[in-house]
Amino acid sequence: MKLTTKGRYAVTAMLDLALHAQSGPVPLAEISTRQEISLSYLEQLFSRLRKQGLVSSTRGPGGGYRVSRGLDEVAISEIIMAVNESVDATQCAGKENCHSHGRCLTHDLWEGLSEQIENFLSGVSLQNLIDNQNVKTVSMRQDQAATQVKEQLLIQRERTEFSEAQQSVGT
Repeated sequence: MKLTTKGRYAVTAMLDLALHAQSGPVPLAEISTRQEISLSYLEQLFSRLRKQGLVSSTRGPGGGYRVSRGLDEVAISEIIMAVNESVDATQCAGKENCHSHGRCLTHDLWEGLSEQIENFLSGVSLQNLIDNQNVKTVSMRQDQAATQVKEQLLIQRERTEFSEAQQSVGT
């Protein structure tokens, strides 16, 4: 099976968005900080998620993203497929050319595993994940860490501005 970083990050970012959307649109910069995913990578993922109708965006101050449908209506498999990922466990991407003369001995095994994974991920919604206590606990920890990072950046900025002001007064 090959579920790459793209699929994992898309699911993680969508879950973060769902967890924080109650107060309005969520800026990608906030998701980037909390999940430690580069902003440019998130922009690429959210472009694909928007094209597939999973998220909507609001521009301008106070803008950001929202999940387009009810959280219980968004299956994890949809998110993965929206970013052009698959959970195909076969070596041949289902083309049955995995062996030099066609289909390999274990093709049906890996194809069956792919179907099981697809069925599992289709049965799990964003709401199912949000309802999980472990997800809530991790989200609270990430929120606290992001707040600390923001506070440290603010303190650094204030120190830099103070230092620059002192230098300009001294010259």
